[in-house]
Amino acid sequence: MEDLKWLEVAVDTTEEELDGLCARLTANGVTGFAIEDEADFKAFLEQNHQYWDYVDEALEERMRGVCRVKFYVTDDDHGKAQLKQWMEGIDRPYTLSSLGDNDWAHSWQKYYKPRAVGEKLWIVPEWEKDQTPPEGRTPVYLNPGLTFGTGNHASTQLCLMGLEEYVVPGQPVLDLGCGSGILSIAAMALGASDAVAVDIDPKAVDVAYENAGLNGIGRDRYTVRAGDVLSDQALVKELGARRYPLVLANIVADVIMPLAAKAGEWLTGDGVFLCSGIIDTRADEVQAALERCGLRIIRRREQNGWVSLAARNGG
Repeated sequence: MEDLKWLEVAVDTTEEELDGLCARLTANGVTGFAIEDEADFKAFLEQNHQYWDYVDEALEERMRGVCRVKFYVTDDDHGKAQLKQWMEGIDRPYTLSSLGDNDWAHSWQKYYKPRAVGEKLWIVPEWEKDQTPPEGRTPVYLNPGLTFGTGNHASTQLCLMGLEEYVVPGQPVLDLGCGSGILSIAAMALGASDAVAVDIDPKAVDVAYENAGLNGIGRDRYTVRAGDVLSDQALVKELGARRYPLVLANIVADVIMPLAAKAGEWLTGDGVFLCSGIIDTRADEVQAALERCGLRIIRRREQNGWVSLAARNGG
């Protein structure tokens, strides 16, 4: 992959407003971010106390009750346009810091550790690949980059848990809004024969293929496309050339709702449309949209204010 320069975006907020800020960022399309708060600051002081005799009281006071959300964009025109989109509707100041090649690893990797999800999966960053998975867990190795899903967000975890229930061994999966490829790669790790993945961001293509390679999955089993499934008719036609027992969409409510009609067409007769990225306050709205398209809700999961819905044709 081409070496990229990155910008770290830091948005300060309060503990009371943190959930709302994170929800808005996710709704705007941010799939990976880190949260620092006063506890992190205190831990930093404790772990590095050998380097100073005292800490300025004004600094401690300034950090009291502060939460900081960090995410990353590429330092180019695409990244700046992405930043504008991601900060839409957020009336809070933010700072930008340029990251060198070593800085990004330090800034991002420290937040990302192996994680058990559901009953079967073990999501592992590439730099922790030497760790032995717990007994009974299927490892999925990822190098998510700075802008794609890591498996830490509740919406992604809800989808991963759904995979354990709905993947049909030996059958294909369609992954819409694939990002890092985490869901389709996990589906193949759980027994899916192959997968087709799509993301509106062209950078996702290389990232998803790289992550598939980390898991021993070649392009003979994995096809990744860049495009908008709501407007690109050639892409829609390509995806419609086959039917899938499982269609995944971990995106946002405003994309899932218009996508529902197409998703139903791409499913096998008893296939499942598994969607997530839905803030709980909009879950009923999304459910109603799916039902209007003839989809019947068979499972609803909730975690930390986020909802996933599983549906079949035949509403």
